[in-house]
Formats: sequence, structure tokens, C-alpha cells
Amino acid sequence: MSDTVSVESSVDSKINQDVNIRATYLSAHELKLAASLLYQAYHDDPVFLDIFNSDKEDYEQRLRGAIREELNAFWQAKQPMIGLYLGEAMVGVACINSPDETLASDRFWHWRLKMLLNAGYFSTKQMMQKEQTVLAAVPLNVFHFLSFIAVHPLHQQHGFGHYLMAAVNTVLDEHPDSEGVAVYATSGKFKEFFKHVDYHTVKEVTVGNVCGAVMVHYRDKEE
Repeated sequence: MSDTVSVESSVDSKINQDVNIRATYLSAHELKLAASLLYQAYHDDPVFLDIFNSDKEDYEQRLRGAIREELNAFWQAKQPMIGLYLGEAMVGVACINSPDETLASDRFWHWRLKMLLNAGYFSTKQMMQKEQTVLAAVPLNVFHFLSFIAVHPLHQQHGFGHYLMAAVNTVLDEHPDSEGVAVYATSGKFKEFFKHVDYHTVKEVTVGNVCGAVMVHYRDKEE
């Protein structure tokens, strides 16, 4: 896996085309910045609001802890985490579960214990149930799963999300055995975005009190 992820997409014409836009795999020292971006993106996500009981005073603290431990689990399991940079500033991030059977055991022993300490038993159990429910709805045997995707609030609506998805497709291309990439979208905005980048709804799934769509981007089988 090379450090740089190839991207091919269009960017809003309002952005100076001379500015360097690049996608790279994250290094350890970039995880904190990635966690901050994801926290901003998922603070009002219906699933996390439900799972982490947003009406409680420590909601933000528990959400931050959960995201931090998710990223640590990705890093320890050597799962793909992509950072999108505009010049020297990180403007987007995407975290992908590759079709690797060892990930399940890593999450069971490391991730679950850390999550219990940071998020509490009930929230950890719900997170695991959510993951199992969504994955069970994917009609593929071997696939990647897009767990997190975020673009900095100041840089949205400029095409950076499409750059991130092009980088995700590069990750897929690097794993010829994978049949595609799946994602769970809970808002109309995200459903429309994924639809525009060739994701198809395969099943509506309810997690807790939230209904969302399991969507799949299938590998191009032209060959």
C-alpha cells in the first residue's frame, strides 16, 4: 500500500486550480486531526445521537472517546484511513474496513475494552449491534465498508467529497478480491451524495430508533 492515493474527480471552479490537492494514507501523528474532523461531521448524526444518548450531559465527551478508539482500532488493524489535503490543510478523511477476517478479533479484544471504558457498556453494545446489523444486510461475500467519511465544514459543496470517493475507489482497486464498497447512510443528503457517486440502495435498515439505507458501490466488471 503506497502512501499516496490516486484521485480523479472534478473540483468546484471557484477553487484555485493551482492549489495542491492530494489524498494520502494517514500516519499516526495525523489521527488526532482526523478525529477532530470526524467529530464535527458526526456530532449530529442520527445514529450517534441515538446510541450515545445525546440528551445526557457527557454526550460530547463519550462521542469523542468513541471516535478516538475507532481510529485507534483502524490504525492497529492496519485498515485504510485516507486524508484529503488542500495544500497543507487536511480538509477530508475517510476510514474503510477492508475485507480482512483478522479485523473482527482485533475489534473484539482491543476496541471493545477501550470503548467500554470511554463510552460505557450500553453504548458499546449498541455500536456492536449496529455494525452487525448493517454488515448482515450487505449482499456481498467479500467487500470493503466505508465506516466514516467527513469533509471540513468550511470546504463542503466544493467537490472534495468526490475526491475522497475517488480515493476510496483506488483502495478498492488495490484489492481485486473485493466485490465492492458498502456504506450505511442515514440522511437524505448523504443518500443523494452516495447515489451520485454510483452507490445503490440495497436495503433499508433500522438501527435503534434510526432508519437508514445500506448502499453498495459494485466493482466495475467490464473486464
